[in-house]
Amino acid sequence: MTIKNGDPLPAATFKHATPEGMSELSTDTLFKSGKSVLFAVPGAFTPTCSNQHLPGFVANMDALRAKGVERVVCMAVNDPFVMKAWGERDGSDDIIMISDWDASFTKALGLDQDASPAGLGVRSRRFAMVIEDGIVTKLSVEEERGLNVSAAEAILEDL
Repeated sequence: MTIKNGDPLPAATFKHATPEGMSELSTDTLFKSGKSVLFAVPGAFTPTCSNQHLPGFVANMDALRAKGVERVVCMAVNDPFVMKAWGERDGSDDIIMISDWDASFTKALGLDQDASPAGLGVRSRRFAMVIEDGIVTKLSVEEERGLNVSAAEAILEDL
């Protein structure tokens, strides 16, 4: 079953590579209090993700903060070192880059996809959600290829 507006986030622990080494971040740490935006991409360094999705959130951080967003989190089913390198390359110091390394959180959300035909294995569907105090208040899932409803600009309109 796919998560929907009004649902609490399922509990999960993510891997997070930092300059000090590997750490773990839980859904409680990231999303239990305040307003957050979580966006997920099928893969770090992939064309739409690198050329549009992540850069859109980087460019709109001030506007998101002005709407009360306390943190923006980018997630992919990639290893944490890849997420760290991608974040460093694309200048997203203000975005928390997390790894759902085994796709367990993505599967718990019901937002996984089999990208094996493209050589990628199990990945996340492209989506963005607004989370307030651990509850999903707006879920935007891309139904087709491309970037429309989960873009930073679309999320700003929803806030």
